[in-house]
Amino acid sequence: MSSLQTSSRAVASVDAIRNRFPALARKYEGHPVAYFDGPGGTQVPASVVERMTDYLLHHNANTHWHFPTSLETDEALDGSRRALADFLNAAPSEIAFGNNMTTVTFHVSRALGRGWGSGDEVVVTELDHHANVAPWRALARERGVQVRTVRANAETGQIDWDDLERAVGPKTRLLAMGAASNALGTISDVARAANLVHAHGGLMFVDAVHYAPHALVDVKALGCDLLACSAYKFYGPHVGVLYGRADLLAQLDVPKLDPAPDTTPERLETGTQNHEGIVGAGAAVDFLASLAETPGLSRRAALVESFAELHSRSHALVTRLYEGLSALPGVTVYGPGPDKPRTPTVSLAVKDRPSDDVARELVSRGLFLSNGDFYATTIVERLGHARDGVVRAGCACYTTEEEVDRLIDGVRRC
Repeated sequence: MSSLQTSSRAVASVDAIRNRFPALARKYEGHPVAYFDGPGGTQVPASVVERMTDYLLHHNANTHWHFPTSLETDEALDGSRRALADFLNAAPSEIAFGNNMTTVTFHVSRALGRGWGSGDEVVVTELDHHANVAPWRALARERGVQVRTVRANAETGQIDWDDLERAVGPKTRLLAMGAASNALGTISDVARAANLVHAHGGLMFVDAVHYAPHALVDVKALGCDLLACSAYKFYGPHVGVLYGRADLLAQLDVPKLDPAPDTTPERLETGTQNHEGIVGAGAAVDFLASLAETPGLSRRAALVESFAELHSRSHALVTRLYEGLSALPGVTVYGPGPDKPRTPTVSLAVKDRPSDDVARELVSRGLFLSNGDFYATTIVERLGHARDGVVRAGCACYTTEEEVDRLIDGVRRC
């Protein structure tokens, strides 16, 4: 099916990966469906669904009681916490779960904001999804915190680093920054930004929702204090994940019930959690680790091997996609070129065609793509598409060269 099959790394082939996703058998009006909507949510392998189903059918209970299903639930949640710790290169005590990244970020921002007020500053960027903007702007209304916004270069799709260095200073309490743009695919230098804000005594909060499916997160290498991501972007269910430095999580003034646990990380998890979703998040990490076929690897080592190969394949795909779309007359492709750090996500516009029309026409060819502003409202406005949005194509671990070629041809026919 695809020529992306051979590698020096012992990692499952694209065909072998595709066999694990029942959704890929779907057809639409006679066309095999090509899912390019991964930036909004990937398809889910059978192994993830099976583990969630097993939990609900055989172990479902609330936590911290003495009967077997409750004990089994505790064990399952601890297992997922360990899996996500391996995924992010953190300690299990530094992993908390929530409904989604947006809810988690509002929760953390409120906790931090209780200690801030007039004279304190938070820095956000134009490149970010508004889930990493609105929670911090809310502190301006609630606590009198000043929010500074760093410009993005619309032509290159990258952060204006000179503007960032001007914005961060001794009053900066936190820099909120995306590791990768969900609209343009840009990968930003989070470690550099973390060094900058730490030099002024501030905290670094990273939105890794779009980054985590494509580049293996290492919170130690990134140097961040807090990081959030979402399992449904890396082949899991709809649940959010928060990493926080253990000492910071222990100090956060989180809104919580008095009788609720006050130990980390559970003190961050308000109310009864989505147990089956947490179980599925752990299963998604195990799925990604299972793609490495070298025997005897630890889970983290297997993830390193899997992601290295998946990155190589995705770079080939996004190069093919970016160059193929850029060659089409009347088509504008946004974001950095494939020679720059980026994810395999490309946004485009067709001259004189609203993004809704383009997306609907592509659907008729079995090509499923998202369109709009994807809550990255500011940067899409900067591109001149506030009214109609752009069309977004994202490659995933199951995307083939043939699907990329079908997409290029589909846009050409538009």
